[in-house]
Amino acid sequence: MWGLLLALAAFAPAVGPGLGAPGTSVLGLAPPAATEARGSTLAPQSSPVQPPAGKSNGERPDRGPASRATLLPWPLCAHPSPTHTLTHAHTRSHTPCPEPVCPPFPDTHTLLPPTLPPRPLLRLLTQQPQFPARASQQSWEGASRRLPLPAPNLPFSRMRKLRPEPGEGEKEGQTKALRVEGAELDLRTEPEGCPPLGLESLRVSDSQLEASSSQSFGLGPHRGRLNIQSGLEDGDLYDGAWCAEEQDTEPWFQVDARHPTRFSGIITQGRNSVWRYDWVTSYKVQFSNDSQTWWGSRNRSSGTDAVFPANSDPETPVLNLLPEPQVARFIRLLPQKWLQGGTSCLRAEILACPISDPNDLFPKAPELESSDPLDFRHHNYKAMRKLMKEVNEKCPNITRIYSIGKSHQGLKLYVMEMSDQPGEHELGEPEVRYVAGMHGNEALGRELVLLLMQFLCHEFLRGDPRVTRLLTETRIHLLPSMNPDGYETAFRRGSELVGWAEGRWNHQGIDLNHNFADLNTPLWEAEDDGLVPDTVPNHHLPLPAYYTLPNATVAPETRAVIEWMKRIPFVLSANLHGGELVVSYPFDMTRTPWAARELTPTPDDSVFRWLSTVYAGTNRAMQDPDRRPCHNQDFSLHGNIINGADWHTVPGSMNDFSYLHTNCFEITVELSCDKFPHENELPQEWENNKDALLTYLEQVRMGITGVVRDKDTELGIADAVIAVDGINHDVTTAWGGDYWRLLTPGDYMVTASAEGYHTATRSCRVPFEEGPVPCNFHLTKTPKQRLRELLAAGAKVPPDLRRRLERLRGQKH
Repeated sequence: MWGLLLALAAFAPAVGPGLGAPGTSVLGLAPPAATEARGSTLAPQSSPVQPPAGKSNGERPDRGPASRATLLPWPLCAHPSPTHTLTHAHTRSHTPCPEPVCPPFPDTHTLLPPTLPPRPLLRLLTQQPQFPARASQQSWEGASRRLPLPAPNLPFSRMRKLRPEPGEGEKEGQTKALRVEGAELDLRTEPEGCPPLGLESLRVSDSQLEASSSQSFGLGPHRGRLNIQSGLEDGDLYDGAWCAEEQDTEPWFQVDARHPTRFSGIITQGRNSVWRYDWVTSYKVQFSNDSQTWWGSRNRSSGTDAVFPANSDPETPVLNLLPEPQVARFIRLLPQKWLQGGTSCLRAEILACPISDPNDLFPKAPELESSDPLDFRHHNYKAMRKLMKEVNEKCPNITRIYSIGKSHQGLKLYVMEMSDQPGEHELGEPEVRYVAGMHGNEALGRELVLLLMQFLCHEFLRGDPRVTRLLTETRIHLLPSMNPDGYETAFRRGSELVGWAEGRWNHQGIDLNHNFADLNTPLWEAEDDGLVPDTVPNHHLPLPAYYTLPNATVAPETRAVIEWMKRIPFVLSANLHGGELVVSYPFDMTRTPWAARELTPTPDDSVFRWLSTVYAGTNRAMQDPDRRPCHNQDFSLHGNIINGADWHTVPGSMNDFSYLHTNCFEITVELSCDKFPHENELPQEWENNKDALLTYLEQVRMGITGVVRDKDTELGIADAVIAVDGINHDVTTAWGGDYWRLLTPGDYMVTASAEGYHTATRSCRVPFEEGPVPCNFHLTKTPKQRLRELLAAGAKVPPDLRRRLERLRGQKH
């Protein structure tokens, strides 16, 4: 199969686009015309470390003999194709491409032996870069057949060694070679790709980015980060790309890695904007060790400057691998052409491997690591199930795996329960949950939940007192993937090529965070009419009739979570998202109709602000005083928390639904600027969030708790209402009569009521010390209720009850 794939690749067009690059579309339309940079040439090549061109014997004066062979991608402009006209308002007619930069087929597929410097000079770090889990052979081959490029231009998640599995006709460790166009390719020694340098994740600081010019501060080089999002208004401080000045005829965008680095590839996007279309269609690449003397990336078969195909739309990430990885400190992108009528604008990520510095001339780069022995990699559906099973087998006494339903494509929504008595609700023990993966492309929450279950199991076996108390006093439910269909879509694309939105929705195209019933509107309308709480309750609002219809647009994942909420008396929850660094709290929907944003607090605003502050205050990344904003808002000015509706309105959110339909208080945690961080960043992300995840779960002890019992039988009363004076939101008891009411420190008058019982009120004090505070109630049946029960049982009515009933009748007359 490998021989067939590579042989087919050899007969592909001699010049082709990078992954997602401009080319003839499936509709037979050519990309829009491009504006060309005037006089864009490589800098003088006088660097002592510059690799001279023209060597074909596998040796270089400064590097020594070659040790492996690589199949080269072709980073060139497409050959001329028939002219087509686009009808889109923002496109231009296409003119044929100028003379190709590369020699004609088949020279662009020639396999030449790349070289590596001597080991003492380029000794690689011991910690090798990590990559997404290997896909199956079948899916890999399917991806190869669909792509118009050879293996090195596969999606980033597939950038692995082209190494046959053991048992495919050779012994373990033996080289298996294929011959393509008269050249031999060593599959066993094919080099791995490098992880991202960190433009998107902000590991690369603003000071490391420079450019030849910028249209404005908001379009400066610090905005040239992959997937960065602009604000609603163009021209502000937070625009959606780096854009050179229009009169800049030789624009460039530069990244300082600060350390000797092995650059292997570039990923680009166009400008993120509601109002404009700008993107680069081709570029060259240069390298330097001192930012003064530069050498360029060369086409190895011809020795000419390599021109890399870039973007054909603003959002699709396009990956180009270098013909040969280059070791340098600086990398510079030089746009050659861009959309006609637009300007040179791009967002980028650089693929780069750190290398050791034997002379210690540069400060060591901070290592992304964790001391916890956990599985730091991305897990697709199959790998996730396997990991959860391993945790269950390792800690069978404190774990239980169950499913709450299925996705649209039939993937089960698995939950890991962790408690000292898994499988049962213990009287007085609160239920908490973490939900991740509501948007399938926001992968960090999924991995953090999987890491949390591993950590809790490991630390419980070690006897860690904090974890032991958490598991003995709390019943924890972990749902790592609410949208497994969306995640599988994003996972197949890979962490750097998934873009900003692919995989966000479920397989039906439904955004699950807008798919819950809108209970805010009927509540607010009843409040405006003065019906709350006497006629319309301020809690446990019923589902609207339209929402329960068989043809209602409700995703199966949403229905499964709603039924889950009804079965278990959750008290506290967090919904883990990605793409920002902030914690938002209800309400998520603005009270004023059609308002895009508006402060809309709940009656429990002080509790929600406290919960949000606890997570934000214990999250390392959010507390870093030197971090820059992710996209277009600086949430650090307000403690990294925000009212959801004051950020942007979200009708039908899970947070609002949990608050109005159940007892559960839920917040949203935006975990990272990067929705789908690379695997090598997972250890650091775990360290950023570990303490916050644990501390937030412990907040379920804040407030009051107790059991509402029948005074005569001492049995718990289910569905009793717990009301707190001054807070227009009540909670109810579980089926055993136990309840939990989250409250901030203070003195409260609390009332318990139930149908057929006299109400009871008592004072409860919540101290600043860790609670919860016991606040129990014993309710007495009303005379009518006692009479009903006696008559139903066929018993005689006691004299005292008969006298009380007679007095009640006399009062009515």
